[in-house]
Amino acid sequence: MISSVQNPRVKRLVALRDRRQREEERLMLVEGYDELAIALTAGRARELYYCPGLVRQAEQMTVLEQARLSGAELIEVTERVFEKIAYRDNPDGWLAVFPLPRHSLDDLSLGANPLVVVVEGIEKPGNLGAMLRTADAAGVNALISCDPVTDLGNPNVVRSSKGTVFCVPVAESSTTETIAWLRRQGIHTVAATPHATRYYTAVDMRAPAAVVLGAEKPGLSRAWLDQADFTVRIPMMGLVNSLNVSIAAALLVYEAVRQRA
Repeated sequence: MISSVQNPRVKRLVALRDRRQREEERLMLVEGYDELAIALTAGRARELYYCPGLVRQAEQMTVLEQARLSGAELIEVTERVFEKIAYRDNPDGWLAVFPLPRHSLDDLSLGANPLVVVVEGIEKPGNLGAMLRTADAAGVNALISCDPVTDLGNPNVVRSSKGTVFCVPVAESSTTETIAWLRRQGIHTVAATPHATRYYTAVDMRAPAAVVLGAEKPGLSRAWLDQADFTVRIPMMGLVNSLNVSIAAALLVYEAVRQRA
């Protein structure tokens, strides 16, 4: 039982909210029962911190045995301590430490006729997490984050992805390396930009395809726009000229799903 907020473990958990600390220790945080349950199906936790007083459903306690079998150290904490280590509002009493996976293009195994999502320079963890959730729901083969501003181990990426960051094959790379890798794989690129003349529904995405999107304000870099096989846009009938990037990704991905069905 940890009851002091001055405990060295508590200070270390708080420090892991920082990207530099995560990358230095090669560790990441997973908070929330739903996210933890998915993460445990895909990897081994190092440590699991839990607060029985905050657990809302008794049946959730079975996750302790699942974590123990995966090799995790189980540590009970008081409510005061958990409120200190939690990074979300209204915590549910579950937080774990997982190894930070290495995300390399060479580690991706795409299978036949892949559908890939590529995002460039995404800043907001919530957007990256939402796109991972869409990728999981749509059966996307991989998500590649180019020139990332937000890292895949960000606690809010885990939260907004509902834990799917652990079950969608992911990679981080540069734009130049990703373009070359996609060409070697024989995957044609469909880049979204409000300046395109072709609607996204007019491109055939039944063959191996990568849907490519940039951050909302700057959009895609010139490298993607110059080298994409197709540039497409989403019809915009109002005063704004673009959608939230996670919404745009969902539209393009599910158009590819529709075509392939």
